[in-house]
Amino acid sequence: MIGPTAYFDPTTTDGLDAPLRGLVERRARALGSAYRLFYAEPVQFVRGEGSHLFDADGTDYLDVYNNVPSVGHAHPRVAEAIARQVATLTTHTRYLDAALIDYAEDLLGTFPAHLDNVMFTCTGSEANDLALRIAKTATGATGVIVTANAYHGVTTETAAISPSLGGPGSLADWVRFVPAPRPGVDFAAAVRASIAELEGSGIRPAALIVDTIFASDGVLPDAPGLADAVAAVHAAGGLFLADEVQPGFGRLGTGLWGFDRHQLAPDLVTLGKPMGNGYPVAAVVARSGLVDAFGRHARYFNTFGGSNVAIAAAQATLDVVRDEGLVEHAREIGDYLLERLRALQAERGSIRDVRGSGLFIGVELDTEEQALAAVNGLKLRRILLGETGKDNTVLKIRPPLVFDRSDADRLMEGLAEVVE
Repeated sequence: MIGPTAYFDPTTTDGLDAPLRGLVERRARALGSAYRLFYAEPVQFVRGEGSHLFDADGTDYLDVYNNVPSVGHAHPRVAEAIARQVATLTTHTRYLDAALIDYAEDLLGTFPAHLDNVMFTCTGSEANDLALRIAKTATGATGVIVTANAYHGVTTETAAISPSLGGPGSLADWVRFVPAPRPGVDFAAAVRASIAELEGSGIRPAALIVDTIFASDGVLPDAPGLADAVAAVHAAGGLFLADEVQPGFGRLGTGLWGFDRHQLAPDLVTLGKPMGNGYPVAAVVARSGLVDAFGRHARYFNTFGGSNVAIAAAQATLDVVRDEGLVEHAREIGDYLLERLRALQAERGSIRDVRGSGLFIGVELDTEEQALAAVNGLKLRRILLGETGKDNTVLKIRPPLVFDRSDADRLMEGLAEVVE
């Protein structure tokens, strides 16, 4: 099976109890075989609140997986903003809208001054797709460099640069992949070699794109060599595209954006998942010169990207992040978790490494089998998380930003029971 082994295996459907089996079978008939479900035994949720999800029986599950409801499931302030706007007006960006402009200016104010334009989409996949179009148009080049197990989206263009979806063989011929930056890997040298390989094939590099926490590569917060790799791409005429779809909006506890941790100045930044706390809204933030170059060759429009309701959701979410101090909260709870996880690592030989920043943490185990057992063992204890990394050996801790100390203690109690 392509992807994490914590996915449900459909060949085991007959072993489920009757009501659950019926839902799984109906879903398979209606949605087809390409979709996936989590866990050895799937679970159905009917309600969420803060860092918690509830099944039909009212059983409480601790959500350590979802960064989409970044300020918490069913946050009342975001829900009210969406409800109020959808009951008032829903149109698109071809009409003037003061709220859209207010939000655009507010959002751009959180970025370095050179990133002075924003273009709205519905999803992170669309944002990365649009960013690639801008990069290729502005540079006149086509080559793209990604990391070995990267995920950047599900459109035709972004799936072609996402080896985690279908393996290296699924990449387009204008894509080269490099090992993700970690100790022992000369990331900059690998990028320079990929540039040379592209140019040897008659392909000039348009962009290096990285998720700034390297989530699909196993959660790698330090990224040694990244700055030198960016410099090499710039020297070759390419651009640096920072994919902030997963790490952005304060999750790393060091500011709103992951690229700031590396003291880098990207040419384009993509935003997505947490931007509207579950409402589909995403964006590309770019240097205006790049947008102008793109605009000379194409016009841009997105029916739902930047709609009145999307902007209401995005503005409320950004306001909550600031007003509730969630960046600092992510740092404090993340530091607490890292300390406790490293103490557990010292006790349990099967924990190879603990690494992360804020509320994005990876716990690397020795084997894929151990990680799979831990994921399903935690689910039985009503704690939800996933696995990541090329070998599916890393437990991915990525809860809503309102995750508190009692939630962290509950997670640690479960981990101590399942990690042997």
